[in-house]
Amino acid sequence: MSNFQTILLGVFIFFIVIGVAVFATLKNSSSNEPVGIVLWGTVSSEAFGQFVNKLNLGLEKQLKITYIEKRPNTFDQEYIEALAKGGGPDAILLSQDLILRHRDTIIPVPYSTFPERDFKDVFIAEGELYLSPAGILAFPFSIDPLVMYWNRDSFTNAGLATYPRTWTDMGTLTSILTTRDVASNVRTSAVALGEFRNINHAKEILSALIIQAGNPITTFDAEGKVQNLFADRLNFATAPTETALSFYTKFSNPVDPLYSWNRALPASKTYFLSGNLATYFGFASELSDIRTKNPNLNFDVAVLPQALSGKNRATFGNMLGLAISKSSQNPSNTFVVLSSLFNANAISIWSESTKLPPVRRDLLLTRPQDPYLSVFYDSALISKAWLDPRPESTDIILRDMVESVTSGKSRAGEAVSTAGIQIDNLLQ
Repeated sequence: MSNFQTILLGVFIFFIVIGVAVFATLKNSSSNEPVGIVLWGTVSSEAFGQFVNKLNLGLEKQLKITYIEKRPNTFDQEYIEALAKGGGPDAILLSQDLILRHRDTIIPVPYSTFPERDFKDVFIAEGELYLSPAGILAFPFSIDPLVMYWNRDSFTNAGLATYPRTWTDMGTLTSILTTRDVASNVRTSAVALGEFRNINHAKEILSALIIQAGNPITTFDAEGKVQNLFADRLNFATAPTETALSFYTKFSNPVDPLYSWNRALPASKTYFLSGNLATYFGFASELSDIRTKNPNLNFDVAVLPQALSGKNRATFGNMLGLAISKSSQNPSNTFVVLSSLFNANAISIWSESTKLPPVRRDLLLTRPQDPYLSVFYDSALISKAWLDPRPESTDIILRDMVESVTSGKSRAGEAVSTAGIQIDNLLQ
Protein backbone atom coordinates (compact mmCIF):
# COMPACT_ATOMS: atom_id res chain seq x y z
CA MET A 1 0.00 0.00 0.00
CA SER A 2 1.41 3.41 -0.98
CA ASN A 3 1.89 6.28 1.50
CA PHE A 4 -0.97 8.15 -0.21
CA GLN A 5 -3.33 5.19 0.20
CA THR A 6 -2.30 4.76 3.84
CA ILE A 7 -2.98 8.41 4.61
CA LEU A 8 -6.29 8.32 2.72
CA LEU A 9 -7.42 5.21 4.59
CA GLY A 10 -6.58 6.89 7.89
CA VAL A 11 -8.62 9.94 6.94
CA PHE A 12 -11.66 7.82 6.04
CA ILE A 13 -11.49 5.78 9.27
CA PHE A 14 -11.29 8.98 11.31
CA PHE A 15 -14.32 10.47 9.57
CA ILE A 16 -16.33 7.25 9.95
CA VAL A 17 -15.79 7.34 13.72
CA ILE A 18 -16.96 10.95 14.11
CA GLY A 19 -19.75 10.79 11.52
CA VAL A 20 -22.31 9.04 13.66
CA ALA A 21 -21.64 11.29 16.65
CA VAL A 22 -22.11 14.42 14.54
CA PHE A 23 -25.61 13.45 13.43
CA ALA A 24 -26.68 12.64 16.95
CA THR A 25 -27.10 16.39 17.46
CA LEU A 26 -28.64 17.12 14.07
CA LYS A 27 -32.24 17.71 15.13
CA ASN A 28 -31.23 20.06 17.93
CA SER A 29 -28.88 22.12 15.80
CA SER A 30 -31.15 22.35 12.76
CA SER A 31 -33.11 25.16 14.39
CA ASN A 32 -30.11 27.49 14.24
CA GLU A 33 -29.73 29.81 11.28
CA PRO A 34 -27.61 27.95 8.68
CA VAL A 35 -24.25 29.28 7.57
CA GLY A 36 -22.75 29.05 4.10
CA ILE A 37 -21.46 25.81 2.59
CA VAL A 38 -19.16 24.83 -0.27
CA LEU A 39 -20.67 22.45 -2.82
CA TRP A 40 -18.75 20.66 -5.58
CA GLY A 41 -20.39 19.24 -8.70
CA THR A 42 -20.08 18.73 -12.42
CA VAL A 43 -23.13 20.68 -13.54
CA SER A 44 -22.62 24.11 -15.06
CA SER A 45 -21.77 26.80 -12.51
CA GLU A 46 -23.91 29.21 -14.51
CA ALA A 47 -26.94 26.90 -14.36
CA PHE A 48 -26.52 26.20 -10.67
CA GLY A 49 -25.91 29.85 -9.85
CA GLN A 50 -29.09 30.88 -11.65
CA PHE A 51 -30.99 28.17 -9.78
CA VAL A 52 -29.80 29.39 -6.36
CA ASN A 53 -30.57 33.01 -7.30
CA LYS A 54 -34.14 32.10 -8.29
CA LEU A 55 -34.54 30.04 -5.14
CA ASN A 56 -33.32 32.88 -2.93
CA LEU A 57 -35.90 35.26 -4.40
CA GLY A 58 -38.58 33.43 -2.47
CA LEU A 59 -36.65 32.91 0.76
CA GLU A 60 -36.61 35.19 3.77
CA LYS A 61 -33.19 33.85 4.82
CA GLN A 62 -30.85 33.70 1.83
CA LEU A 63 -28.97 30.49 1.13
CA LYS A 64 -25.22 30.96 1.05
CA ILE A 65 -23.78 28.34 -1.25
CA THR A 66 -20.38 28.54 -2.89
CA TYR A 67 -20.74 26.21 -5.84
CA ILE A 68 -17.54 25.04 -7.53
CA GLU A 69 -17.88 23.38 -10.91
CA LYS A 70 -15.51 20.49 -11.58
CA ARG A 71 -14.77 18.68 -14.82
CA PRO A 72 -16.28 15.18 -14.90
CA ASN A 73 -12.94 13.60 -15.84
CA THR A 74 -11.05 15.22 -12.93
CA PHE A 75 -13.74 15.38 -10.22
CA ASP A 76 -12.76 12.08 -8.57
CA GLN A 77 -9.07 12.84 -8.37
CA GLU A 78 -9.53 16.39 -7.11
CA TYR A 79 -12.08 15.32 -4.51
CA ILE A 80 -10.03 12.42 -3.13
CA GLU A 81 -6.84 14.48 -3.05
CA ALA A 82 -8.62 17.30 -1.21
CA LEU A 83 -9.89 14.85 1.42
CA ALA A 84 -6.44 13.33 1.87
CA LYS A 85 -5.03 16.79 2.57
CA GLY A 86 -7.71 17.49 5.17
CA GLY A 87 -9.73 19.78 2.93
CA GLY A 88 -12.59 19.42 0.47
CA PRO A 89 -16.16 20.68 0.17
CA ASP A 90 -19.03 20.45 2.63
CA ALA A 91 -21.13 18.59 0.09
CA ILE A 92 -21.02 17.11 -3.40
CA LEU A 93 -23.45 16.43 -6.20
CA LEU A 94 -23.08 12.65 -6.35
CA SER A 95 -23.99 10.87 -9.58
CA GLN A 96 -25.56 7.44 -9.25
CA ASP A 97 -22.62 5.74 -10.96
CA LEU A 98 -20.19 7.05 -8.33
CA ILE A 99 -22.10 5.90 -5.24
CA LEU A 100 -19.81 2.95 -4.60
CA ARG A 101 -16.65 4.87 -5.34
CA HIS A 102 -17.43 7.66 -2.89
CA ARG A 103 -19.69 6.13 -0.25
CA ASP A 104 -16.76 5.97 2.20
CA THR A 105 -16.25 9.72 1.79
CA ILE A 106 -19.85 10.56 2.69
CA ILE A 107 -21.64 11.04 6.00
CA PRO A 108 -24.91 9.12 5.69
CA VAL A 109 -27.99 10.78 7.09
CA PRO A 110 -29.51 8.36 9.66
CA TYR A 111 -33.05 7.13 9.18
CA SER A 112 -33.91 8.58 12.58
CA THR A 113 -33.37 12.01 10.99
CA PHE A 114 -35.05 11.30 7.64
CA PRO A 115 -37.08 8.05 7.73
CA GLU A 116 -36.69 5.58 4.89
CA ARG A 117 -40.48 5.49 4.50
CA ASP A 118 -40.54 9.25 3.92
CA PHE A 119 -37.68 9.01 1.43
CA LYS A 120 -39.52 6.40 -0.67
CA ASP A 121 -42.73 8.42 -0.55
CA VAL A 122 -41.01 11.61 -1.69
CA PHE A 123 -38.53 10.52 -4.35
CA ILE A 124 -38.72 8.41 -7.52
CA ALA A 125 -37.61 4.78 -7.39
CA GLU A 126 -34.11 5.30 -8.77
CA GLY A 127 -33.33 7.49 -5.79
CA GLU A 128 -33.36 4.36 -3.63
CA LEU A 129 -29.86 3.62 -4.92
CA TYR A 130 -28.77 6.19 -2.33
CA LEU A 131 -30.26 4.13 0.52
CA SER A 132 -27.77 2.05 2.47
CA PRO A 133 -28.01 0.10 5.73
CA ALA A 134 -26.06 2.94 7.38
CA GLY A 135 -28.48 5.64 6.22
CA ILE A 136 -29.13 7.96 3.28
CA LEU A 137 -26.00 8.58 1.22
CA ALA A 138 -27.54 11.38 -0.85
CA PHE A 139 -30.87 13.05 -1.57
CA PRO A 140 -32.05 12.99 -5.21
CA PHE A 141 -31.73 16.35 -6.93
CA SER A 142 -31.81 15.80 -10.69
CA ILE A 143 -32.85 13.04 -13.10
CA ASP A 144 -32.03 12.79 -16.80
CA PRO A 145 -33.85 9.78 -18.30
CA LEU A 146 -32.98 7.88 -21.46
CA VAL A 147 -35.72 8.37 -24.05
CA MET A 148 -36.37 7.54 -27.69
CA TYR A 149 -36.09 10.28 -30.29
CA TRP A 150 -37.77 9.27 -33.53
CA ASN A 151 -37.76 10.75 -37.01
CA ARG A 152 -41.35 11.54 -37.98
CA ASP A 153 -40.53 11.81 -41.68
CA SER A 154 -38.86 8.38 -41.73
CA PHE A 155 -41.97 6.79 -40.23
CA THR A 156 -44.38 8.70 -42.45
CA ASN A 157 -42.45 7.91 -45.63
CA ALA A 158 -42.49 4.22 -44.70
CA GLY A 159 -46.26 4.32 -44.21
CA LEU A 160 -46.01 3.90 -40.45
CA ALA A 161 -48.52 5.80 -38.33
CA THR A 162 -46.79 5.60 -34.98
CA TYR A 163 -43.59 4.78 -33.11
CA PRO A 164 -42.65 1.47 -31.40
CA ARG A 165 -43.84 1.16 -27.81
CA THR A 166 -42.36 -2.29 -27.19
CA TRP A 167 -39.23 -4.10 -28.35
CA THR A 168 -41.54 -6.47 -30.22
CA ASP A 169 -42.86 -3.47 -32.16
CA MET A 170 -39.29 -2.40 -32.82
CA GLY A 171 -38.47 -5.80 -34.26
CA THR A 172 -41.48 -5.63 -36.57
CA LEU A 173 -40.54 -2.17 -37.85
CA THR A 174 -36.85 -2.84 -38.34
CA SER A 175 -37.09 -4.46 -41.77
CA ILE A 176 -39.42 -1.69 -42.96
CA LEU A 177 -37.24 1.21 -41.85
CA THR A 178 -33.84 -0.29 -42.70
CA THR A 179 -32.65 -0.07 -46.30
CA ARG A 180 -29.54 -1.54 -47.90
CA ASP A 181 -27.74 -1.07 -51.20
CA VAL A 182 -26.95 -3.81 -53.72
CA ALA A 183 -23.88 -4.76 -51.68
CA SER A 184 -26.07 -5.16 -48.55
CA ASN A 185 -24.53 -2.08 -46.92
CA VAL A 186 -26.93 -0.31 -44.52
CA ARG A 187 -28.00 3.04 -45.95
CA THR A 188 -30.83 3.98 -43.62
CA SER A 189 -31.37 2.27 -40.29
CA ALA A 190 -34.36 1.67 -38.07
CA VAL A 191 -32.37 1.54 -34.86
CA ALA A 192 -28.79 1.57 -33.58
CA LEU A 193 -28.37 -1.59 -31.51
CA GLY A 194 -25.99 -4.54 -31.54
CA GLU A 195 -22.64 -2.77 -31.46
CA PHE A 196 -20.96 -0.66 -28.79
CA ARG A 197 -18.24 1.67 -30.03
CA ASN A 198 -20.40 3.70 -32.43
CA ILE A 199 -23.62 3.67 -30.40
CA ASN A 200 -24.03 6.63 -28.08
CA HIS A 201 -24.98 5.46 -24.58
CA ALA A 202 -24.58 1.77 -25.48
CA LYS A 203 -23.86 0.89 -21.87
CA GLU A 204 -26.98 2.67 -20.63
CA ILE A 205 -29.18 1.13 -23.35
CA LEU A 206 -27.93 -2.36 -22.55
CA SER A 207 -28.36 -1.71 -18.82
CA ALA A 208 -31.99 -0.71 -19.43
CA LEU A 209 -32.59 -3.93 -21.39
CA ILE A 210 -31.10 -6.03 -18.58
CA ILE A 211 -33.20 -4.28 -15.94
CA GLN A 212 -36.34 -4.67 -18.08
CA ALA A 213 -35.52 -8.37 -18.35
CA GLY A 214 -35.71 -8.61 -14.56
CA ASN A 215 -32.16 -8.13 -13.26
CA PRO A 216 -31.25 -5.08 -11.13
CA ILE A 217 -27.57 -5.96 -11.83
CA THR A 218 -26.27 -5.00 -8.35
CA THR A 219 -27.79 -4.34 -4.94
CA PHE A 220 -26.88 -3.81 -1.29
CA ASP A 221 -27.34 -6.80 1.00
CA ALA A 222 -28.47 -6.45 4.64
CA GLU A 223 -24.89 -5.93 5.80
CA GLY A 224 -24.18 -3.13 3.36
CA LYS A 225 -22.09 -5.27 1.02
CA VAL A 226 -22.73 -4.94 -2.70
CA GLN A 227 -24.14 -8.08 -4.25
CA ASN A 228 -23.38 -8.71 -7.93
CA LEU A 229 -26.37 -10.22 -9.76
CA PHE A 230 -25.12 -9.57 -13.29
CA ALA A 231 -24.90 -13.21 -14.43
CA ASP A 232 -27.52 -14.68 -12.07
CA ARG A 233 -30.59 -16.51 -13.36
CA LEU A 234 -32.83 -15.10 -10.62
CA ASN A 235 -35.36 -17.93 -11.04
CA PHE A 236 -35.64 -17.38 -14.80
CA ALA A 237 -35.09 -20.23 -17.26
CA THR A 238 -32.42 -18.10 -18.91
CA ALA A 239 -30.39 -15.45 -17.11
CA PRO A 240 -32.01 -12.04 -17.80
CA THR A 241 -28.66 -10.55 -18.84
CA GLU A 242 -28.18 -13.33 -21.38
CA THR A 243 -31.69 -12.71 -22.72
CA ALA A 244 -30.97 -9.00 -23.07
CA LEU A 245 -27.58 -9.54 -24.70
CA SER A 246 -28.93 -12.08 -27.19
CA PHE A 247 -31.65 -9.66 -28.26
CA TYR A 248 -29.29 -6.69 -28.42
CA THR A 249 -26.70 -8.38 -30.63
CA LYS A 250 -29.28 -9.59 -33.17
CA PHE A 251 -29.35 -6.09 -34.64
CA SER A 252 -25.72 -6.30 -35.78
CA ASN A 253 -25.94 -9.83 -37.20
CA PRO A 254 -26.07 -9.58 -41.04
CA VAL A 255 -27.99 -12.86 -41.33
CA ASP A 256 -30.61 -11.97 -38.74
CA PRO A 257 -33.93 -10.39 -39.84
CA LEU A 258 -33.34 -7.64 -37.24
CA TYR A 259 -30.03 -6.57 -38.79
CA SER A 260 -29.88 -2.76 -38.90
CA TRP A 261 -26.49 -1.67 -37.60
CA ASN A 262 -22.77 -2.33 -37.96
CA ARG A 263 -19.47 -0.94 -36.78
CA ALA A 264 -18.75 0.81 -40.10
CA LEU A 265 -21.60 3.30 -39.61
CA PRO A 266 -21.13 6.75 -37.99
CA ALA A 267 -21.98 7.37 -34.35
CA SER A 268 -25.68 6.83 -33.76
CA LYS A 269 -26.44 10.44 -32.81
CA THR A 270 -24.62 11.71 -35.89
CA TYR A 271 -26.59 9.31 -38.09
CA PHE A 272 -29.87 10.43 -36.50
CA LEU A 273 -29.03 14.08 -37.04
CA SER A 274 -28.30 13.35 -40.70
CA GLY A 275 -31.79 11.88 -41.11
CA ASN A 276 -30.56 8.34 -41.78
CA LEU A 277 -31.47 6.76 -38.43
CA ALA A 278 -35.18 6.44 -37.65
CA THR A 279 -34.85 6.12 -33.88
CA TYR A 280 -32.15 7.35 -31.50
CA PHE A 281 -31.83 6.51 -27.81
CA GLY A 282 -30.54 9.59 -26.04
CA PHE A 283 -31.06 11.48 -22.81
CA ALA A 284 -33.73 14.09 -22.16
CA SER A 285 -30.97 16.69 -21.77
CA GLU A 286 -30.03 16.22 -25.43
CA LEU A 287 -33.26 17.75 -26.74
CA SER A 288 -31.87 21.27 -27.10
CA ASP A 289 -28.66 20.02 -28.72
CA ILE A 290 -30.58 18.00 -31.33
CA ARG A 291 -32.75 21.00 -32.17
CA THR A 292 -29.71 23.26 -32.49
CA LYS A 293 -27.62 20.92 -34.63
CA ASN A 294 -30.40 20.21 -37.12
CA PRO A 295 -33.27 22.71 -36.92
CA ASN A 296 -34.91 21.07 -39.94
CA LEU A 297 -35.09 17.60 -38.46
CA ASN A 298 -38.73 16.61 -37.98
CA PHE A 299 -38.57 14.51 -34.84
CA ASP A 300 -40.54 13.64 -31.75
CA VAL A 301 -39.85 11.98 -28.39
CA ALA A 302 -41.25 8.86 -26.75
CA VAL A 303 -40.60 6.64 -23.76
CA LEU A 304 -37.93 3.99 -24.33
CA PRO A 305 -39.55 0.81 -25.76
CA GLN A 306 -40.50 -1.73 -23.12
CA ALA A 307 -40.73 -5.50 -22.86
CA LEU A 308 -44.00 -6.83 -24.24
CA SER A 309 -44.91 -8.33 -20.85
CA GLY A 310 -44.69 -4.89 -19.23
CA LYS A 311 -43.64 -6.51 -15.94
CA ASN A 312 -40.48 -4.47 -15.38
CA ARG A 313 -41.06 -1.08 -16.97
CA ALA A 314 -37.76 0.76 -16.95
CA THR A 315 -35.45 3.16 -18.67
CA PHE A 316 -31.99 4.26 -17.65
CA GLY A 317 -31.62 7.49 -15.70
CA ASN A 318 -28.61 9.65 -14.93
CA MET A 319 -29.22 10.93 -11.43
CA LEU A 320 -27.51 13.46 -9.20
CA GLY A 321 -27.90 13.49 -5.44
CA LEU A 322 -26.92 15.93 -2.70
CA ALA A 323 -24.45 14.26 -0.34
CA ILE A 324 -22.68 15.47 2.80
CA SER A 325 -18.94 15.07 2.52
CA LYS A 326 -16.88 13.84 5.46
CA SER A 327 -14.76 16.93 4.95
CA SER A 328 -17.63 19.12 6.16
CA GLN A 329 -16.72 20.97 9.35
CA ASN A 330 -20.39 21.21 10.31
CA PRO A 331 -22.41 18.31 8.83
CA SER A 332 -25.57 19.32 10.71
CA ASN A 333 -25.51 22.76 9.12
CA THR A 334 -24.70 21.23 5.73
CA PHE A 335 -27.78 19.02 5.99
CA VAL A 336 -29.98 22.01 6.82
CA VAL A 337 -28.74 23.88 3.74
CA LEU A 338 -29.05 20.84 1.46
CA SER A 339 -32.59 20.21 2.67
CA SER A 340 -33.48 23.60 1.20
CA LEU A 341 -32.31 22.30 -2.20
CA PHE A 342 -34.42 19.15 -2.39
CA ASN A 343 -37.76 20.43 -1.12
CA ALA A 344 -40.67 20.76 -3.57
CA ASN A 345 -40.11 24.44 -4.32
CA ALA A 346 -36.40 24.02 -5.05
CA ILE A 347 -36.81 20.92 -7.22
CA SER A 348 -39.59 22.65 -9.16
CA ILE A 349 -37.29 25.61 -9.89
CA TRP A 350 -34.46 23.28 -10.96
CA SER A 351 -36.81 21.34 -13.25
CA GLU A 352 -38.11 24.51 -14.88
CA SER A 353 -34.58 25.86 -15.36
CA THR A 354 -33.13 22.69 -16.89
CA LYS A 355 -36.21 21.39 -18.73
CA LEU A 356 -35.68 18.07 -16.99
CA PRO A 357 -38.33 16.19 -15.02
CA PRO A 358 -38.40 16.52 -11.22
CA VAL A 359 -37.14 13.78 -8.91
CA ARG A 360 -40.04 14.24 -6.51
CA ARG A 361 -43.21 12.16 -6.84
CA ASP A 362 -45.49 15.01 -5.73
CA LEU A 363 -44.25 17.22 -8.58
CA LEU A 364 -44.71 14.44 -11.14
CA LEU A 365 -48.42 14.32 -10.33
CA THR A 366 -49.05 17.50 -12.34
CA ARG A 367 -48.68 16.76 -16.03
CA PRO A 368 -46.90 19.50 -18.01
CA GLN A 369 -48.44 20.83 -21.21
CA ASP A 370 -45.13 20.71 -23.04
CA PRO A 371 -45.31 17.55 -25.25
CA TYR A 372 -41.62 16.70 -24.76
CA LEU A 373 -41.58 17.33 -21.03
CA SER A 374 -44.63 15.10 -20.53
CA VAL A 375 -42.62 12.20 -22.00
CA PHE A 376 -39.70 13.07 -19.74
CA TYR A 377 -42.06 12.98 -16.73
CA ASP A 378 -43.28 9.49 -17.68
CA SER A 379 -39.70 8.36 -18.18
CA ALA A 380 -38.57 9.74 -14.81
CA LEU A 381 -41.07 7.53 -13.00
CA ILE A 382 -39.57 4.38 -14.49
CA SER A 383 -35.93 5.47 -14.43
CA LYS A 384 -33.50 2.92 -13.02
CA ALA A 385 -29.74 2.47 -12.76
CA TRP A 386 -27.34 0.23 -10.85
CA LEU A 387 -24.52 0.40 -8.30
CA ASP A 388 -21.57 0.65 -10.66
CA PRO A 389 -18.27 -0.33 -8.98
CA ARG A 390 -16.09 1.55 -11.47
CA PRO A 391 -17.82 3.19 -14.48
CA GLU A 392 -14.82 3.38 -16.79
CA SER A 393 -13.99 -0.30 -16.17
CA THR A 394 -17.53 -1.63 -16.50
CA ASP A 395 -17.85 0.30 -19.75
CA ILE A 396 -14.97 -1.79 -21.14
CA ILE A 397 -16.38 -5.00 -19.64
CA LEU A 398 -19.76 -4.50 -21.33
CA ARG A 399 -18.10 -3.47 -24.59
CA ASP A 400 -15.97 -6.61 -24.61
CA MET A 401 -19.01 -8.72 -23.72
CA VAL A 402 -20.94 -7.40 -26.71
CA GLU A 403 -18.02 -7.70 -29.11
CA SER A 404 -17.18 -11.23 -28.02
CA VAL A 405 -20.67 -12.22 -29.22
CA THR A 406 -20.75 -10.15 -32.41
CA SER A 407 -17.32 -11.46 -33.41
CA GLY A 408 -18.42 -15.06 -32.88
CA LYS A 409 -15.80 -15.58 -30.18
CA SER A 410 -18.35 -16.43 -27.48
CA ARG A 411 -21.95 -17.41 -27.07
CA ALA A 412 -24.14 -14.99 -25.13
CA GLY A 413 -24.17 -17.12 -21.97
CA GLU A 414 -20.39 -17.46 -21.97
CA ALA A 415 -19.90 -13.74 -22.52
CA VAL A 416 -22.26 -12.89 -19.66
CA SER A 417 -20.49 -15.30 -17.32
CA THR A 418 -17.10 -13.76 -18.13
CA ALA A 419 -18.42 -10.24 -17.62
CA GLY A 420 -19.99 -11.26 -14.31
CA ILE A 421 -16.67 -12.55 -13.02
CA GLN A 422 -14.93 -9.33 -14.09
CA ILE A 423 -17.52 -7.22 -12.25
CA ASP A 424 -17.04 -9.44 -9.19
CA ASN A 425 -13.33 -8.66 -9.31
CA LEU A 426 -14.07 -4.93 -9.31
CA LEU A 427 -16.14 -5.34 -6.17
CA GLN A 428 -13.36 -7.07 -4.22
